[in-house]
Amino acid sequence: MLEWSVLILAGYSAGVLNAIAGGGSFLTFPALVWAGVPPIMANATSALAVLPGYLGGSLGFRRELRHIALKQHLQMAAVGLAGGLLGALLLLITPAQVFAFVIPLLLLFATLMFALGQRLLVLVRKSELPLPLLPGLFLVAVYGGYFNGGLGILLLALFAAAGMQSLNQMNGLKNSLSFILSFISVAAFAWAGKILWWEGGVMMLAATLGGYQGAALARRLPVQWVRYLVILTGSLMTLIFTWRLF
Repeated sequence: MLEWSVLILAGYSAGVLNAIAGGGSFLTFPALVWAGVPPIMANATSALAVLPGYLGGSLGFRRELRHIALKQHLQMAAVGLAGGLLGALLLLITPAQVFAFVIPLLLLFATLMFALGQRLLVLVRKSELPLPLLPGLFLVAVYGGYFNGGLGILLLALFAAAGMQSLNQMNGLKNSLSFILSFISVAAFAWAGKILWWEGGVMMLAATLGGYQGAALARRLPVQWVRYLVILTGSLMTLIFTWRLF
């Protein structure tokens, strides 16, 4: 009961965090590892748990997404699918010992992306060196299929570097592509038998409820406080998984 309670709480809290500021995977992935799930399977199950939030976020920005040409959207979706699938396959062929060593580095990178995300966007916007959208999207999608943390910030930075101006449109596209590449990666994980469906399904329901209620909390809580909490959580998880190596 303790393990199930922790998983439900982690899923719910992840949904709340994702609705307010992002960073929910900092809770779902460590909670599954704490419950005794092997890291690669925990990463795959965590991807399932946060999947509905991306769909809800993209539907919330459907008005802005209508202004993107269908051809461009289909191109980005195809690139996102290819990159997400490749990232998932890379995870599946990664030896468990290697992934255990890489986890602290991935968590540290995701935490830094979250902490410095706003500054990164400002720097990218000031840069006069435009980044080709589709090749950059492919690389980001590979990362997202392999490990979900920090994906949103990387996508926003990519869109800014590619010359996009509307933040709402960028957020809608971020959620849409995150759902697409996460969906294909979850499908690959499911095909390989790396998802715990009961745990992932319960956490997914809890995350969906948390995301719904998190939208109301977002209007009351200072977002900066939540950002500090996410950064603290990510830093703590990085230290814990680093300690586990020794």
